[in-house]
Amino acid sequence: MNTWQCLGARSRVFRRVILKVAALGMAALATVTFTGSAPAQSLLDKIKNGETIRLGFSNEPPFANPGANNEPLGWVNAMTLDILKKLGTTKVEPVVAEWGSLIPGMHAGRFDIITGGMFILPDRCRNVLFTEPLAVATAALIVPKGNPQNLHSYKDLRDKGLSVATGAGWDDVENARKAGITDEKILQVAGSAEVLQAVKAGRAAAGVGDYFTMKEFAGKDASVEVTDPLPDSPKGYPALAFLPNQQATVDAFNTALKDYIGSKEMMESVGKYGYTKINLPDGTTAAELCKG
Repeated sequence: MNTWQCLGARSRVFRRVILKVAALGMAALATVTFTGSAPAQSLLDKIKNGETIRLGFSNEPPFANPGANNEPLGWVNAMTLDILKKLGTTKVEPVVAEWGSLIPGMHAGRFDIITGGMFILPDRCRNVLFTEPLAVATAALIVPKGNPQNLHSYKDLRDKGLSVATGAGWDDVENARKAGITDEKILQVAGSAEVLQAVKAGRAAAGVGDYFTMKEFAGKDASVEVTDPLPDSPKGYPALAFLPNQQATVDAFNTALKDYIGSKEMMESVGKYGYTKINLPDGTTAAELCKG
């Protein structure tokens, strides 16, 4: 006879006592397991302890991209390095990932901060914490040299029934849909380089992305050009992104950003990447943008 059969043969009262004690023991064990789980380490503690801070970004110049020696380049990385230095560290490790894997990658522990110029959007606010905006960005089209289809807006693409290439997961996908462009006319690709290739190969009549990036590509490739910012595209507000349990770190970054944004130090760091005073934040807050 096993133990539970023995217990079943004992008196009803004794059995109730045993089961009650067992239940209390299991509850206590569950409590210990839950409360004993160590909270995630604060990035502020990692900085204080001299640990390496991992920067996650995709290859999206001039926002962020790896250099010849994998050093973190681009204006968002430049700003991040300046702020980290103010907080007490220069020890960083760049981690390059595809755009669509940035948020999942941070949640999986691959890096500590997303520095790829991610725009603040309500859906993203459910998964990460954003700093206050680092800039105001607008979308533009990259088109074959001479702009043969005479494209200057989402409306032009929609009315002419033409395809547009953009990055999977970029806010431009939703903006194109809102403008009335159907999904079959929206070619979603891995990133900026693929947007350019789609246009050059004739797979799309135009590519759409932030003006910074489209201008960067057009400046290096004589076969394409960039349009003026699109009149029917909303403004975008890029920021740094952190895990939801890093509010204290976000607060520290925001405090540092107050004196840094627009300063001579900042403009010297970002100027070589095409960031000018016209791109400075306009006072719109992260809280407002997260509300939608």
